[in-house]
Amino acid sequence: MPTRNIAIGRPEEATRPDALKAAFAEFICTLIFVFAGEGSGMAFNKLTDNGSTTPAGLVAASLAHAFALFVAVSVGANTSGGHVNPAVTSGAFVGGNITLLRGILYWIAQLLGSTVACLLLKFSTNGMTTSAFSLSSGVTVWNAFVFEIVMTFGLVYTVYATAIDPKKGNLGIIAPIAIGFIVGANILAGGAFDGASMNPAVSFGPALVSWTWTNHWVYWAGPLIGGGLAGLVYEVFFISHTHEQLPSTDY
Repeated sequence: MPTRNIAIGRPEEATRPDALKAAFAEFICTLIFVFAGEGSGMAFNKLTDNGSTTPAGLVAASLAHAFALFVAVSVGANTSGGHVNPAVTSGAFVGGNITLLRGILYWIAQLLGSTVACLLLKFSTNGMTTSAFSLSSGVTVWNAFVFEIVMTFGLVYTVYATAIDPKKGNLGIIAPIAIGFIVGANILAGGAFDGASMNPAVSFGPALVSWTWTNHWVYWAGPLIGGGLAGLVYEVFFISHTHEQLPSTDY
């Protein structure tokens, strides 16, 4: 069982140069991703005078997030594994592929990266408000909760299949593309209902900068549950537990 591989980590791991370097990489990758993704939404609001979301706007948001995540995962892969998402980090921890202490470092870096990206956006747009994730009319918190679980399950399952699985072989080359594609596709599926976060850090930065916390718990609980389930399912059913433990830099 993967629980045998779960590790807390030693206290000194939090100050090791390689762990700090990996956390800094997560900060930069998340900043890149959120700046482009959140920025695309702000640009749409400016062009439409804060008009309602249109199919074209949803497609644009999907493409912006897919491209930005592809780049963010690619540039962080060799240093931190390119998680760019606390739900991915949690899924990797549940599967025993990263220690808890290193995971906490990643979480802090991801949340800081998202916050700094939103502050930079607010400054560079002359005070435009970063848009916190919210539910569409007629969508309940439980509808959104299920959406976030299912979408994040798909995302983290894709991460496992293309980046973590030791049998991935050459498939690992296209991991950033596959990860970007599933996020873009999920935005097309759920963006009109709850914004399709799949990432607590992506939700946290805009909420903090705009100080909008309505139903914010959904964008933490859903992704963390979905990511954890994906890590557990893939480890139990598809990864042979006779393989050596993966280095933390490979998720």
